[in-house]
Amino acid sequence: MNELRNRLREQKGSMLWLLLSSVFAGAAVIGQAYFLVAAVDGVFLQGETFAEVLPLLGGLLLMLAARVFFQYTSGRTGVRMAARAKRGLRRSLLERFTSQPVQASMRGQSGQKVSVMMDAVDEVDSYFSEYLPQLVKTSFLPLVVLIVVFTQHVNSGLIMLITAPFLPIFMIIIGMQTQKKSEEQLEKLGAFSGTFLDTLQGLVTLKLFGRARQQKEKIESSSLGFRDATMEILKVAFTQSFMLEVVTMLSIGIIALELAIQLIIYESISFFTAFLVLVLVPEFYTSLKELGSAFHNGRSSMGAAKKVEEELQEPEEGINWGDQSLTSAPPEIRMKDASYSYGEDRFQLGPLTMEIPPYSQAAIVGHSGSGKSTLLHLLAGLVEAGRGEMLVNGSPRQTYKEVGWFAQLSYISQHPYIFSGTIAENIAIGKSSAVSREEITRAAEKAGLDSMIRELSHGYDTPVGEAGRGLSGGEQQRLALARAFLKQPSVVLFDEPTTGLDLGTERMLQESIRELGKTATIITVAHRLHTIRGADQIFLLSDGKLQASGTHEELLESTADYRAMVGTQKGGDVS
Repeated sequence: MNELRNRLREQKGSMLWLLLSSVFAGAAVIGQAYFLVAAVDGVFLQGETFAEVLPLLGGLLLMLAARVFFQYTSGRTGVRMAARAKRGLRRSLLERFTSQPVQASMRGQSGQKVSVMMDAVDEVDSYFSEYLPQLVKTSFLPLVVLIVVFTQHVNSGLIMLITAPFLPIFMIIIGMQTQKKSEEQLEKLGAFSGTFLDTLQGLVTLKLFGRARQQKEKIESSSLGFRDATMEILKVAFTQSFMLEVVTMLSIGIIALELAIQLIIYESISFFTAFLVLVLVPEFYTSLKELGSAFHNGRSSMGAAKKVEEELQEPEEGINWGDQSLTSAPPEIRMKDASYSYGEDRFQLGPLTMEIPPYSQAAIVGHSGSGKSTLLHLLAGLVEAGRGEMLVNGSPRQTYKEVGWFAQLSYISQHPYIFSGTIAENIAIGKSSAVSREEITRAAEKAGLDSMIRELSHGYDTPVGEAGRGLSGGEQQRLALARAFLKQPSVVLFDEPTTGLDLGTERMLQESIRELGKTATIITVAHRLHTIRGADQIFLLSDGKLQASGTHEELLESTADYRAMVGTQKGGDVS
């Protein structure tokens, strides 16, 4: 897993401390066994007094304290590594989603993305907090115990050497199944999250079309699928635990029997040796067994990491911005054979060649699906041209700073997003720096929103709901315009701003757009063609291609498709 390896490389210091902690903890285990056996042998077989074995008891307490300390620090280090790894993964996912928001919104469901960012990343925790510390510990402690046992009693060492491989064999067999089941579980969880969020967002639509019951059954089926996948993982985990316990108990039992025969019947070993081996053997198998349990969690984490990696390895389509500064004056925008594709055998825009002078008003028209919104995304810098180039003041746009470009741009969509908060807070989003109440009020006045706000009981401090609940469509549009007036951009993009609005609100918006046009370049995607009659240039798109361009009068005279569109909206009168 590349992502897991990348996170490990970032934490070399922590890995070194894990190794040192395991070495010291292993040494403490050996010391603990020695002092315990020596004290018991001295009291019960050598007849030593309490005072004589007191140093041994002191050494035992010291070894116990050291073991607890180093095991604790090892666990804490694993937890910190997990926290840093999860933070890094979430940051990478967030950067991927925010660097290309349009592409991210078109791939899969929002609920699935949230599931990957939250649940899948959380699943990675056990890889760092449990599996890695136990793996490092197991790479040292069993080897040291085996060496000590071989020096004391060769037969016991041979039995350990023969039985030990059964534990990793079961780990590998069951662990592979665990990863597969974990991937299935996360797939089910992602599907359930996506379906649930889609249902919540479209609840009104489902109710109106009488599909609420069917969607309820779909959610129930998805939920039961996730439950079954989870139970499959638990079944694998219980099977693994049972098999590890059986192998461990049988192995310890065989060694204990062999020691008893050698000690009692053949009297070929001393009590000290037999007791020391019997104390160390459980440490050997317990370490391997704990690795087996951690291995199960580690494989689950690998399945989750694979999901995260798949999300991060989606083709990169973002813009590689440069470091050149952009002036605050409206720029000249040109496209030279620019094109954009959503993927193989999917819609393609372009190639397009067009020029938009500073302070001009340009309009983009065309039938539904002709590529108007895609062209607006391309102009806004939300997507990058696959071929050709977009020039701003004669230089490729990617040579400018990203912050500088978006500081000069306002994008007002058909459904601008209104955040949960006060009206003043929502207007203030239009500017990245701190703003005064007077600036907010002035922006609202220019957008024709001030009189409506003052009629509210709390004025500018009136709270609005998420996505603008409590505001009409026209009020949401005017609030978005207020953001633009506050920002004072040099380029303003409108995506069908007047669709669905009454004529009074539409006239008010048109007046606000004309006001913005005094200091900025205005580019508008429009369905209502009468709203862009006065545009300096109108670009007519058809199936992703630029069919024609010119003023309203020029297109009426030269382009039959444009005349037909105008005629349709005027009821046949194209004069």
